[in-house]
Amino acid sequence: IRKFHDARTAGVDEVEIWGTGSPMREFLHVDDLADACLHLMLHYSDHSHINVGTGVDLSIRELAEKIRDLVHPEARLVFDTSKPDGMPRKVLDVSRLAATGWRPSIDLDAGIADTYRWFRDQHDRRAALDVSVARRCVGRRDAEGHEPRAVGLDDGGTAEEPCPIAACN
Repeated sequence: IRKFHDARTAGVDEVEIWGTGSPMREFLHVDDLADACLHLMLHYSDHSHINVGTGVDLSIRELAEKIRDLVHPEARLVFDTSKPDGMPRKVLDVSRLAATGWRPSIDLDAGIADTYRWFRDQHDRRAALDVSVARRCVGRRDAEGHEPRAVGLDDGGTAEEPCPIAACN
């Protein structure tokens, strides 16, 4: 998601994906994982392990296309085949989980959209913090007369730490 977001923001029309895009992977939204854990605490007492997942896989290419379509539809996917693909397929057998009556409730498209909303919110919050910190750093000097240094950062930083804003350092 970040690679597509950064490419869109920078006006870059391609996004590099490692490998061929053919490996198959399974994805589960973190809220579904939490729900499955709670469900299992209430409905599962066997001593055997149990897999938590969707039992459904898709190729890395398909995942990249879904993310591209949401985040940066104009981007072209460029597959760097000099990079490894890894295991050809990773999907869990979730039959025991399904036997307990649990099913994931967030489909992949909704999960990607939700995750991208969260990413943008975090990105915007960080940008707002950066501006706030930068305003407080301007014109400040440390004990040796070097400027600027962070003073009273909202994230718990101290005057002994360099400002995290690139423009301040």
